[in-house]
Amino acid sequence: MSPASQSLPVETVLETALYAADLDAAEGFYGGVIGLTKVRREDHRHVFYRCGEGMVLIFNPAETVKPAPAGALPVPSHGAKGQGHICFCVAEADMDTLAERLKAAGIAIEADFFWPNGARSLYVRDPAGNSVEFSQKRLWGIDTDEA
Repeated sequence: MSPASQSLPVETVLETALYAADLDAAEGFYGGVIGLTKVRREDHRHVFYRCGEGMVLIFNPAETVKPAPAGALPVPSHGAKGQGHICFCVAEADMDTLAERLKAAGIAIEADFFWPNGARSLYVRDPAGNSVEFSQKRLWGIDTDEA
C-alpha cells in the first residue's frame, strides 16, 4: 500500500477558519444571530467560537498575515482572500426555526433546497461575504440520526 493511500489517525475537524476584516460585524452574526458561544476575542485580530466539539475561528486577514511578534507562540502567518465557506450541522426539526431566525435578523437566504439524498440546506452570507450553509449530517452520509 502506498503512503498516499494509507489513512492517518485523523478523527474530525477540530477548527475551521474564516476571514473577516470587520470583526464587530462577524461577532454580531456568529455570536448574535447564530448564537455560537464566544471563547475569546483578541482586539482586531480574531474572535473564536465554540461549535459542538469544534471551534470556528474568525480572523482579520490584515492581522494574521503579519509574522508573530518576538516571544509569541510560533503560529505561522496565514490568511485567505475572497469568500470562504462553512457548513453548520442543524437537526432537521430545527431548520424552519433557523430560517425564521435568519429572516428576522434581516439575513437573506440565498438558497433553501433539498439534496437528492433528502438533506436540506440553507445558504446565507455572513457580513464578510463568506458562504454559510446549514444542513444535516446526512448531507454527507455521516449519520442518519439527527444532531
